[in-house]
Amino acid sequence: MRRLFWVALGLGAGAASAIIASRFVRKQTAKVAPANLAREARGSVMDLAKLVSESISEGRVAMHQRELDLRSELDKDAERHARAGLE
Repeated sequence: MRRLFWVALGLGAGAASAIIASRFVRKQTAKVAPANLAREARGSVMDLAKLVSESISEGRVAMHQRELDLRSELDKDAERHARAGLE
């Protein structure tokens, strides 16, 4: 009776581990399938392109704002020089 219990327990554990291992292997092979790899690569490239585009856009806005600030400062300096020249 004891032997039968241990044989049944061993067979059950072996079958369960075989099922778990086969599911794991199936999932891993699906992840590295060429279509999935291409889809992930395309998604990564699209994300990178979006980040670069956003970065360039933010840079342009900051550049424009700085240009306005500099022009404002130059106009103020020109006014001061003009007033100083009139006095």
